[in-house]
Amino acid sequence: MKKVRVDDLMQSGYVYELSHPEGKNFHSNFKPDLTPKEMLEMGVFGGVYMRDCKNEFPKDWFKKAKLAPANIKDHLAELNYFKVNASQPLSVWREKGWIHKDDPRGWFQWYCRYYIGRRHEDDERQIKRWRQIKRHIGQIKKNCKKGDEDCRRKQRQAVLHWAYDSRKI
Repeated sequence: MKKVRVDDLMQSGYVYELSHPEGKNFHSNFKPDLTPKEMLEMGVFGGVYMRDCKNEFPKDWFKKAKLAPANIKDHLAELNYFKVNASQPLSVWREKGWIHKDDPRGWFQWYCRYYIGRRHEDDERQIKRWRQIKRHIGQIKKNCKKGDEDCRRKQRQAVLHWAYDSRKI
């Protein structure tokens, strides 16, 4: 098994194993619409989320990723696919207990690592959280005409952060 060592701004010396092939062998209840690469190319998290993690993940994920310049610290909504900020600060995620110590950036970091082949004690909880986001898909379907990407843009951006592709609804 391949081991990955993490040394970035939020985590240093963390090591994990890749036990599955990239993009394969997902849990039967976990079927995301988008890969991490597709999400980064579309524009998520205002372009500030993954800038210092490039060594951990496949280089091709970042070729067309919409990332803010290194000197920008704040979220840039214009880099998001729906051009709105749909993120809560990491401090809120921490307060709510949504952050696992091994994935200090939250769900998307967990998903990126899961996608490349890590399996972890937190998988079941994170997949359950992902499934709970479907309620937002129902609200978009109920309140928007099919294909109207201007309808509920903040909610659409939020579900994009969870690997759901609202462009299909």
